[in-house]
Amino acid sequence: MIYKMLALNIEGTLLQDNGRISRATKEAIEYAGGKGIAVTLITSKNFASAHRIAKMLKLNSSLITHQGAYIASELDKPIFVRRISEEVTHDLVRFLEGFQAQVRLVSERFTLSNKVRQPNRLIGRVIYQTSNPFSYAEQYVDSLSEKLDQAPLSPPKIEVTFFNEQDIQDAKKAISNMFDEVDCIVCENGKLDIVPAGISKLRGLLYVCDRMNIRCEEVVVIGSGLDDLPLIEWAGLGVAMGNAPATVKNASDWVTRSNNENGVSYMVKEHFRKQQPIEFLKKLKLLK
Repeated sequence: MIYKMLALNIEGTLLQDNGRISRATKEAIEYAGGKGIAVTLITSKNFASAHRIAKMLKLNSSLITHQGAYIASELDKPIFVRRISEEVTHDLVRFLEGFQAQVRLVSERFTLSNKVRQPNRLIGRVIYQTSNPFSYAEQYVDSLSEKLDQAPLSPPKIEVTFFNEQDIQDAKKAISNMFDEVDCIVCENGKLDIVPAGISKLRGLLYVCDRMNIRCEEVVVIGSGLDDLPLIEWAGLGVAMGNAPATVKNASDWVTRSNNENGVSYMVKEHFRKQQPIEFLKKLKLLK
């Protein structure tokens, strides 16, 4: 099979545990791009964070961010965006304030979060990175619901970090029963992502592939999280990182090394070295 697209998760995949991208990984992405393979990032992260990483990797492709709710290559020019309505956002916040949890309303330009007592974490301040053209602010308030009373918000995603494991399942079940307008995606480390109904990383990738006329069997996905599982099961070649949970590994076609062992670089160079450049294959009329 000839692959035309490489879709990569960010956390636990591209990024090492120290938050950095190794030189070997950067070289591997450049290697794939040099063969004419479309490379995209697909992540639960906000667009600003994903775009900074894309710039480091010299990518100008459409980035699938906010769990698929915001797809763009430039901040002000999304090709797809879905948001949770102001009314539903307010009702969800009022419900979630009943839990011991940090609730973050994640927009493409900023996040708005409640202040919570949490060890080893700096909260309760506003951060502006004005030197960055994609400046991203993080604001913390005493009461999210009161803030929304004053200034309603319609974010692509709500991110909730629970301090009690059972609360995740209780909240997910209750939200599913009360709100038809949203879906819940369970992630690692006590995190629940709430997105507009029908939104997911997989739906986002399907949207991009359809625009580029790329079939599922022509896609390689590399991921590490539970929310990458549908992608790995769908792709022509689904690859799990060595640090991925057993559930994700068992569903994959290939397991590479961990994120701290240059797993992306190893997989890309091992697998794509035998594939001829896309333009060369088109000249030979082996590809349309």
